[in-house]
Amino acid sequence: MIELFEQDVKTFDRQSSKGNQLKWKSQGYWYKADYTGYEGLAEYVVSALLSKTSLRDTEFVTYLPEQIKYKTQIYNGAKSKDFLDGKWQIITLERLFQNHFNQSLTRALWKISSVEDRFQFLATQVQRITGLPDFGIYLNKLFTIDAFFLNEDRHMHNIAVLMNEDGEFQFCPFFDHGASLLADTTMDYPMGADVVTAISGVKAKSIGTSFDEQLDASEKICGHNISFSFTKKDVSQVLDSAGIYSPETCRRVEDILFLQMRKYGYLFRATL
Repeated sequence: MIELFEQDVKTFDRQSSKGNQLKWKSQGYWYKADYTGYEGLAEYVVSALLSKTSLRDTEFVTYLPEQIKYKTQIYNGAKSKDFLDGKWQIITLERLFQNHFNQSLTRALWKISSVEDRFQFLATQVQRITGLPDFGIYLNKLFTIDAFFLNEDRHMHNIAVLMNEDGEFQFCPFFDHGASLLADTTMDYPMGADVVTAISGVKAKSIGTSFDEQLDASEKICGHNISFSFTKKDVSQVLDSAGIYSPETCRRVEDILFLQMRKYGYLFRATL
């Protein structure tokens, strides 16, 4: 457990559609308190399993579960190391497009009728602004992660690149998975609800409302660029290590992941 204080509290311009979590920065780490359910567990599980994929360690942020004492309250949550070195800042795609074209990226995307054309527009425009090569491949990896882990909060304020003071750009590591794995137990996916029914109601927010449509569009244009190699045993071991969360919560997440592994079997190199 770590105790954090008011001077450590931070706010962001990239807001969640679920509201705003308490966030702190202290001694080179970011801390986020659970707000609608088990966001910290979702962050931890997603990053732990991404370490067993074809992604490099530098391509995603690693989260660990953490109990946080703030004032008189104790929260479950997650911590992650600050990956910015002072030269770089995070700029969301929404702000990037707004700064360059003086218009909303989200509105521009939703004026385009097909998901495939939205994907092509998004990849092309970001690559044109930033000079980053193969941004479509980056998006394909992100949409694969979001589809598998059911991240319902990946909008244009929640996809980003890195920019330095000279206006140079780098790819941003994949971050912010707290709205994954039916983590919102307060409003949308209460504990005890049937997970199959709940999964069928989760909607994407990037370039469409269907995870599979987003993923199919990205794969049609950019191919398949990430493979998974974790097993059911790996999933269970990761959840067994999340000691601050209840066995009931961990078993629910395990059930969700096993269902997703069955659905997206083609993503795996190994036989389930």
